[in-house]
Amino acid sequence: MFVSVKSLSAALLATGLAFGAQAAPYTLDKSHTAVTFKVDHLGYSLTHGFFTKFDADIDYDPDAPEKSSVTFTIDAASVNTLWDARDEHVRGNDFLNVEKFADIVFKSKKIEMTGADTAKLTGDLTILDETNEEVFDVKLRKSAPSPLPGLNGRVITGFSITGEIDRTDYGVTYASGAVGNVIPLQVDLEIYPTQ
Repeated sequence: MFVSVKSLSAALLATGLAFGAQAAPYTLDKSHTAVTFKVDHLGYSLTHGFFTKFDADIDYDPDAPEKSSVTFTIDAASVNTLWDARDEHVRGNDFLNVEKFADIVFKSKKIEMTGADTAKLTGDLTILDETNEEVFDVKLRKSAPSPLPGLNGRVITGFSITGEIDRTDYGVTYASGAVGNVIPLQVDLEIYPTQ
């Protein structure tokens, strides 16, 4: 069968474009990433906390963000609420039980664009070996070459991710109804193409 050079070139171009559209690996800049939460304390105040150890496997396509994916892993024992005694309690059996369940893991399943720089991120969140589907709001803050010296114009992309989870869905029921069940979460992060 005869195939013209023009047809072959078009086919190769189409194949190249298809492969080129795939998401590529990105690196999480941990020095500019924060994983934070708030817990209602008996209605009197909000206790603020954060995790200090985490990592992520990210594949990102800036031209088609809906094709991107992320697996975010948090070291549960790295929880910090700025009060040592409370942190030890949270690490224990009443809350995160870090001796038995070392990691909190989120694996994305779907990204739905809701605007030019906003999206809904759907995925499975696992805490204490209980897995539930959660939906978070994503806001693209900025994507541009860094002006900082030494980065040689590396393109940095920053996101803010917000949402809420119900801790009782994961079997964390200590003081339920007194200490807040619904926990607001926020992740602010920067990523860049993996070299």
